[in-house]
Amino acid sequence: MIDRTEACFGLKPQRLSADSAYGSAEILAWMVEEKAIAPHVPIWDKGERDNGTFSRSDFVFDAVSNTIPARAAKFRSSTAGRTPRSGVTKQKMSLYRARQSDCSACALKDRCCPGQPHRKVPRSVHEAARDAARRLAGPPEYIRSRRERKKVEMLFAHLKRILRLNRLRLRGPLGAKDEFLLAAIARTFASLPSWPEDQRSRRPRKPRMREAGHGGRSRRRRTIGPRADQPLRRAKPG
Repeated sequence: MIDRTEACFGLKPQRLSADSAYGSAEILAWMVEEKAIAPHVPIWDKGERDNGTFSRSDFVFDAVSNTIPARAAKFRSSTAGRTPRSGVTKQKMSLYRARQSDCSACALKDRCCPGQPHRKVPRSVHEAARDAARRLAGPPEYIRSRRERKKVEMLFAHLKRILRLNRLRLRGPLGAKDEFLLAAIARTFASLPSWPEDQRSRRPRKPRMREAGHGGRSRRRRTIGPRADQPLRRAKPG
């Protein structure tokens, strides 16, 4: 959609807000490196640990030496072997391993890799784009983008759940255009107030009669016998 808009109208957004489904490394790299768009997107990260050991974010990458320095070891890229390898897995991750001798002599081995002979740290090939998204997660512009995205998401949720637009009934682009147009008109009429501002003051109000002990509701009391304004009827002699 962004490519078609740029090709047809020459317009390109400066920032893009989306949910965590668009926070993968490939999409972030496309936004930062190819399109130069500021990604206001939460990062999809699975490297955090909750068992008390060091997570992936606790290690700092050194781009000059292409290593991850630690307290007692250096994590190097695994490209050596009998057959030449690129060091990149199918998931587009570079594996950095430490030596077993360095890990066994480290005093923090119980907090790093307690059940393994050495620690292995994966790093995405698009980690630079992920770092750029992490730096943009704090400013007020990021919070404003999230608020604006929630407004749009609320409208789409209303179309799907309330107006049953979870699938299209008409075929073709023209049918989809007509369905969205009718749904937008229905949503616009639903958001309008029932009484305009100029007619709200002219609307007649019904007087409310309240009596104590009846919860604010007016009730008519039923009386037994003739009313005070009616004369008494005498019984006819038999």
